Amino acid sequence: MTRAGLIGSILSGLDAQRGGLFPWVAVLYGAGIGLYFSLRFEPDGAHWAGLACVALVLAMGIWRAGPGVRLVLMIPLVVASGIAVAGWRAHGVAEEVLSFRYYGPVEGRIIAIDRSQSDAPRLTLDRVRLRDVPPGRTPARVRVSLHGDQRFIDPAPGQIIGLTGHLSPPSGAVEPGGFDFRRHAWFLRLGAVGYTRTPALVLAPAEPGGLRLGINRIRQAVSAHVRAVLPGREGGFAVAITTGERSHIDRAVLDDLRAANLAHLLAISGLHMGLLTGFVFASLRYGLAPFALRWPTRKIAALGALIAGAAYLALSGGNVATERAFVMVAVMFAALLLNRRAVTLRAVAVAALIVLTLRPEALYGPGFQMSFAATTALVAVFGALRRPPGEGRRWPRGARFVFGVAVSSLVAGMATAPIAAAHFNQVPHYGLIANMLSVPLMGAVVIPGAVLAALLAPFGLSWIGLGLMAPAIRWILAVAETVAGWPGALSFVPMPGTAVLPLLAAGALWLVIWRGPFRWCGAPVMGLALALWPMAERPLALVSPSGGLVGVLGAEGRILSKARGDGFAARVWLENDGDPVEQAVAHGRGGDPGRLRAFDLGSIRLVHGTGKAAAREALAFCGRALVVVNVSVNRPAGCDLYDPKRLRREGALALRPGPSGIEITSAREVTGHRLWSP
Repeated sequence: MTRAGLIGSILSGLDAQRGGLFPWVAVLYGAGIGLYFSLRFEPDGAHWAGLACVALVLAMGIWRAGPGVRLVLMIPLVVASGIAVAGWRAHGVAEEVLSFRYYGPVEGRIIAIDRSQSDAPRLTLDRVRLRDVPPGRTPARVRVSLHGDQRFIDPAPGQIIGLTGHLSPPSGAVEPGGFDFRRHAWFLRLGAVGYTRTPALVLAPAEPGGLRLGINRIRQAVSAHVRAVLPGREGGFAVAITTGERSHIDRAVLDDLRAANLAHLLAISGLHMGLLTGFVFASLRYGLAPFALRWPTRKIAALGALIAGAAYLALSGGNVATERAFVMVAVMFAALLLNRRAVTLRAVAVAALIVLTLRPEALYGPGFQMSFAATTALVAVFGALRRPPGEGRRWPRGARFVFGVAVSSLVAGMATAPIAAAHFNQVPHYGLIANMLSVPLMGAVVIPGAVLAALLAPFGLSWIGLGLMAPAIRWILAVAETVAGWPGALSFVPMPGTAVLPLLAAGALWLVIWRGPFRWCGAPVMGLALALWPMAERPLALVSPSGGLVGVLGAEGRILSKARGDGFAARVWLENDGDPVEQAVAHGRGGDPGRLRAFDLGSIRLVHGTGKAAAREALAFCGRALVVVNVSVNRPAGCDLYDPKRLRREGALALRPGPSGIEITSAREVTGHRLWSP
């Protein structure tokens, strides 16, 4: 075939996809965003000017070209748009980041309340003031965990508080290529994180004005009322699904829900927003049925559902997951208002474009990936199962409901399982059973009960709706506890290589979006991604960013140099290994020789010392080993030494066998020099 014939075949193939190409716009847009975040350098003015010139040339070419060439030129233009919007967002959220460790008075206004990994109350503050730190160097927002005796404060949004705290800059990844909290904090506008062990005090009560503060007060009042009517575990669950506050749920309950693959019932996301707006839409549609000949009842119901969804978004605190869910349902109800089909891949693509334009950083979050994977898979599967009107015999209503729940749970579970396993390193094996036994009650009882409670609240009768929710919530929690207790309910997997999820997504999207027999080319790409997963090798040794912990792979798993300290790094390493044991257990695998640990890595020896005395002992190995210490020392000549000063520049370390011996990779090499990692 000649070159002209090949080009003609490609263009005719693209033309055959006309009408089904729009979802690819969202895919290419996301690819551009991913390309921006994967760069090892921060683009400067020359790079952005060059990108603008390329985009202008492409736009002119699209304007003058024929239909086939226009489609081809659209590909790089959409990718360039994704790069540009990601860069615009990254620069738009820029705030001052603390450049040193701070200890002293901290004053600020509470804008958010949640709980830390250690289950301590955690406050996000703005209008921050630090002693002897000029305003130009003071972070716009800080986040502080409250430890110790905190009986003197009942935190509420809007309060001005004072405390004596330890603050430090947001830390980077605890291993090269791992989750980068520094980038996450950048987009949250967090310039420092820390804790206090002394009592926090209210310096001024919450200000009376402000829509945001008013909504937060309503949220707190709703949470308190729900817990008063429904005490215990049921109340904590009800608060989580109504206001998004999860601080009243026991750690054991959370663990059971995760092991049973029911943790998504707590996150106010697509399921809750869909159930709520669907219930409101159906109620209004059937309630207005007597007026269907005179009024556009379908559009009125869609508008009412949109208003209910917006109210739910505000009540839940407007977090990213709920915002994303609202955008998805808003696009679908807007399609109904415009007399278009609501549930299509085109609608999912529009929702993805809106979410990624508002928050490009969401692309790397498990919430975005899982919600859009589940939605895309459900739309594709139910679209394929849709039978033309009048064809064949219709199933009874009850059978259709059971079939719909079963297929929805199976499809959503299969679509999200690889993503959840990649991010959380665990695979719940009985999630389908747990969801089959729980999701119907969420849609038929819990969500309608919450709506009823909201409608009756002005009359002091919200207890009726909350009472309706209680038995269903009790059942869901019992299912979670039972399923989590089954043998083999949960297994753990190691972190995949960086190419696995992109390949898996590319293959799945090709399979779902492309039309014609070539769509099945996506299947081997997905198979390749799954085959690469177990081939990813974990680092032989890891060094934490503080220098306070070292982990080396042994016959029984990773051996940690300390039984306590650097607990977050220890937990992440072990989870990424697919071996989430307690830190003390991993430490005991190599015995306990004392404060100085030495590991033989083959071509080199790794020596780790913590504390000043151990650091002095470790320096005796200089020239004969790679030395890691957690205190700053003067490096002797010829010593391969990593102390806190050097690790602050280079970040966490990963050691792997290579052709020329042990190769050391730092987190700095992986992330490069970015806005959030200067």
